[in-house]
Amino acid sequence: MKISKELIIVGFILSGIINIGGVLLFSRFFTNQAIPLADPVVMSNFGMLMIVVWGLVFLSISRKYEQLNWLVGVFVIEKFIYGFHWLNWITNNDLSNLYNKDQMAGIFFALYGINDWLFFVFFLFVFIKSFRNPI
Repeated sequence: MKISKELIIVGFILSGIINIGGVLLFSRFFTNQAIPLADPVVMSNFGMLMIVVWGLVFLSISRKYEQLNWLVGVFVIEKFIYGFHWLNWITNNDLSNLYNKDQMAGIFFALYGINDWLFFVFFLFVFIKSFRNPI
């Protein structure tokens, strides 16, 4: 599969914007208490702030990813961990109950793991491609 360097850069930028914008939107700039109450370990306000920081990192290397292939490997691990945590959360919690308490929190928990799995695949593709032949 051939993906242009420009499209990969867009992928990094999109991942950063989604991390930053998604957290700020759905957490209502860290004022929505339903999200941290639903998952106080990973989605505490501090945890969501760290997701924003990850977004800034994705943005910061978008044009330098070719020189930072091992960092892209770290992104693969990060997205896997969040995706796996989401699968565990979504199978052990009542999403409709959360949605009834707070629609924004319900939408956030319905979507964030899908986003993480999609970007896991994207980062994994970029990581593997960087070793097969320079991008």
